[in-house]
Amino acid sequence: MELQTELQQRLKKKNILLMTHLVLGYPSLDTNKEVIEQMALNGVDCIELQIPFSEPIADGPVILKANQQSLEAGITVEQCFAFAAEMAAKYPDVCFLFMTYYNIVFKYGEAAFLRRTRDVGLVGTIIPDLPPEEGEQYFALSKELELAPITFFTPTSTAERMTEVAQQGEGFVYCVARRGVTGKQTAIDESLDSYLEQCRQATGLPLAVGFGISNRDDIAMLTGKADMAVIGTATIRLVDEQGAAAVGPFIAELAGAA
Repeated sequence: MELQTELQQRLKKKNILLMTHLVLGYPSLDTNKEVIEQMALNGVDCIELQIPFSEPIADGPVILKANQQSLEAGITVEQCFAFAAEMAAKYPDVCFLFMTYYNIVFKYGEAAFLRRTRDVGLVGTIIPDLPPEEGEQYFALSKELELAPITFFTPTSTAERMTEVAQQGEGFVYCVARRGVTGKQTAIDESLDSYLEQCRQATGLPLAVGFGISNRDDIAMLTGKADMAVIGTATIRLVDEQGAAAVGPFIAELAGAA
């Protein structure tokens, strides 16, 4: 499945798509399974499966803690691959992507990591600390294997930089809604609107917006301006506070706003 084509097909039936995020092994793989089931049954389009790393520099305190606790509990990259294979087979309507940091990929071996990612049924990867100019081989091999290497726009990106970055990626572009790390609330305002207009002018790829998107109002405000809303910290916090069963109603409410 070519990710960009798949997302564009879905956008013919939905005003905006939903992508969610979870940290593998936090609080456990069994809980991850419950959460993914809740997400899949309630209309999530894409799910980022984060392979834990000791220094997740783009992530805020909630996801940082989840990474640390998963690593302390002994999660391995091999377990992450096996889990991803099981989930991709069980929920074929969900587009699963790995999200992690380049150190994990480097240690595993770029080619081996990407081939394994493809073989377990995932459709792409999100590596926030790998700039396109430092990852030419990674991006080229991803495309050769028909995996989407996701690139990032940020509010500080120039128009030239956006165009350059978008040309390297496939699938969609992850538009970081504000400076800083994940988890803090993002103001959905005129400055975000103009930023997203600039993003739209730079690429024909679908635009996914993340960092601080957490409720129905956020989704409603993004509809018509972005193609996919990314919900990360909010679902992890919800599982911490109310358990996996709370995820289904939460996602259903977000989908209702889409």
